[in-house]
Amino acid sequence: MARRITLEFLKTEAASGAVLGVAALIALIVANSALSDQYFAFLKGYQTLQLGPIALTMPLSDWVKEGLMAIFFLVVGLEIKYEILKGELSDPRRLATPVLAAIGGMIAPAAVYLAFSNAFDGPSQGWPIPLATDIAFALAVFAMVARKLPTSLRVFLLTLAIVDDLGAIALIAVLFSGGVQLQPLLIAVGLLGVGAVISRWRITPPFWVLGFALVWWFTVQAELSTSLAAVAFALIVPVNARKEGQESPLKEAMHELHPYVAYVVLPIFAFSKAGVSFQGVNLEALLTPLVLGIALGLFVGKQIGVFGMAWLASALRIGAKPRGATWAQVYGVSLLCGVGFTMSLFIGALAFPGPIDSPEQVQVKLGVLGGSIVSAILGALVLARSPRRASEPSDLDAR
Repeated sequence: MARRITLEFLKTEAASGAVLGVAALIALIVANSALSDQYFAFLKGYQTLQLGPIALTMPLSDWVKEGLMAIFFLVVGLEIKYEILKGELSDPRRLATPVLAAIGGMIAPAAVYLAFSNAFDGPSQGWPIPLATDIAFALAVFAMVARKLPTSLRVFLLTLAIVDDLGAIALIAVLFSGGVQLQPLLIAVGLLGVGAVISRWRITPPFWVLGFALVWWFTVQAELSTSLAAVAFALIVPVNARKEGQESPLKEAMHELHPYVAYVVLPIFAFSKAGVSFQGVNLEALLTPLVLGIALGLFVGKQIGVFGMAWLASALRIGAKPRGATWAQVYGVSLLCGVGFTMSLFIGALAFPGPIDSPEQVQVKLGVLGGSIVSAILGALVLARSPRRASEPSDLDAR
């Protein structure tokens, strides 16, 4: 059952990967055309949502990031929960591998960046930039070459990227947050607690829609990332059916939401975030310590940290290689983890605040784009040319 569901998701993602890529390409073209000013002005335009006496006002780009992408993280959280309880990650050792790989994928890029930056007198505050993996783009690239690859690799990448981004979100909260609003945070946590208790009852889909909307609302009011709230809400959705012969609320939500996420949410997100202006770019800017430090952190640091920790976890019997996968395929996935893109650009804007065309911002974009593009291309090539199945069983399968 778990394999069937994962294959259905892969089929949708393979079709939507091209849509996502086209949306990102259009954004890049528009951002560097005569329509550039209108594009950025449109995304910066403030929109207001009124809920009773409370009004929430954010730029349109933030509505996409905090609103639409919360639905994406909800679906991702639902799938991770299903895989942990019923599927590929139900064995603790299979769960340990992507978690440890994600930790390695955060430590190594920071170390590579700091080592390079210190050697060439670069700015040290950029070390968090190459830590994040862009889940949406990494999965889109994977879907393009994943037709005959073991589905366990996608689960490995998805789990790793979630842990990776949660770590990046935690860093943002610690390093760049102006403080959390306690009262709405407590309300959001309370709503999650109530939902967890009454989730044992037989309740209809409108309850889950309303519950998620309320948790999302108070999370925004608390000035926390809504991705955290979405993953937390996914944890309280029941994984078991209430009646025999029915689908569980979790699987119903996965099937209903996934096409909208694949064909609407992610392309809109790509269009709103991939539009990077290359104004002010020259050869000198390409060779600065900030550009090279970020690019090397994403390309070199990510693959060393992710693949090294995955191999070490398997060698020490702490974890296990993804079922049916070869080490070459695991290495290809490790390369895809170097696709930092939108999350790295977001962290870069926080680490180097200033105008969008400032020298630091231009260098951040060049480093992120360079490291992400090289990682995506080489990762896709390695996966496309790797043997389709492992010649030897997994260390867990052999036991």
